[in-house]
Amino acid sequence: MHAAWQAKELLHGLLHLAVTRTHHAPDRSTISAARHRFLAHIADHAHLTKPLTLAETAEQWWDGIETYPTTGISNAAPEGDNHLIELGARNAFGFRNRENQRLRSRCATTRQSRREAHPH
Repeated sequence: MHAAWQAKELLHGLLHLAVTRTHHAPDRSTISAARHRFLAHIADHAHLTKPLTLAETAEQWWDGIETYPTTGISNAAPEGDNHLIELGARNAFGFRNRENQRLRSRCATTRQSRREAHPH
């Protein structure tokens, strides 16, 4: 389990190179070096399922992962909204009509309502 955690941290390290954190875009060699550290760790632990699964997922999404450090652009917000909408539908055992679905989805994904529900 420790190897999987280390793999996740190495991938996280790559994402921490983002221009939104460092205020300058990393060059391709910096991104490549971080990716190499991640893949070398995976190769060292190839007998474990969880790190391999993480590597397969990272490979599928590599274009987006590579773009994030240089642009700071992510689809995390809409993905989070979609998750909240799906969770609302599951909790409601499906919606009976479209208007109710629209209203509850909008309520769940409005940034202000989330801040009020979870103050920091």
